[in-house]
Amino acid sequence: MSKQSAHMIVLGNEKGGTGKSTLAMHIVVSLLDQGKSVAVIDLDGRQKTLSRYLENRQQYISKTGAGLSCPESAVVPQSSHQDMKQRQQEEQDSLQVALDQFQSDVDFIVLDCPGNDTWLSRLAHAMADTLVTPMNDSFVDLDLLGQVDARDFQVKKLSHYSDMVWSSRQLRSVGGKPPMDWVVVRNRVLSVHSHNKQRMDAALTALQDRIMFRYITGLNDRVVYRELFPKGLTFLDFKKVQEASKTKMAHVATRYEIRQLVEGLRLPLD
Repeated sequence: MSKQSAHMIVLGNEKGGTGKSTLAMHIVVSLLDQGKSVAVIDLDGRQKTLSRYLENRQQYISKTGAGLSCPESAVVPQSSHQDMKQRQQEEQDSLQVALDQFQSDVDFIVLDCPGNDTWLSRLAHAMADTLVTPMNDSFVDLDLLGQVDARDFQVKKLSHYSDMVWSSRQLRSVGGKPPMDWVVVRNRVLSVHSHNKQRMDAALTALQDRIMFRYITGLNDRVVYRELFPKGLTFLDFKKVQEASKTKMAHVATRYEIRQLVEGLRLPLD
């Protein structure tokens, strides 16, 4: 793949149901609100959740006239060719077409990967300047990264996904690209203190030293996030569209957690 001028943010894991699309939308809208130009490439040609999120947003803008920003976007279809090498080449070519469409015109390209291991996902991981891996705040999802001892949380075995990310890092190094910044995001975190939160913190601390990632807290488990998808909105849009009066959530705390999330990604905003 050719060298990219835009900063590549890849949202990837090999597990569904982690709030990846909601997380991606809040990152995208936050960047747009900061005056950055953003393009989105959806690599999940079957589910297309993030693309449908954007379609809902465009329809909402069209119906209401709301002054909301919307990124440019493209969907990379999965090839149906029976020959594996030919299928991979077709998908790589399709991805390159999408990149060529945006890379010289935007500050950031956000690539959303499917929740399983695919050739397109592996290509995207190898291009990631910032890799964002969301996971639910549970030991079931922690297994995505590696197995830890239940007593002292020491790493016993790395997962296939962690091995794949490591290979992607090696490919970047061979290609002369800067090191990937891998950020694991603890998503859908309960706001109340619990023994599980303490144990998850200890386990992730042990894992991040071994696997070389940073972990930060993402979005709390709030009902409002699940209600935003049909309108294509994010919580960051509420002030602009006067939707805030329809929810009883703690607005200040929610804005703070989104700000902390974006700051924790350490994206090049200057």
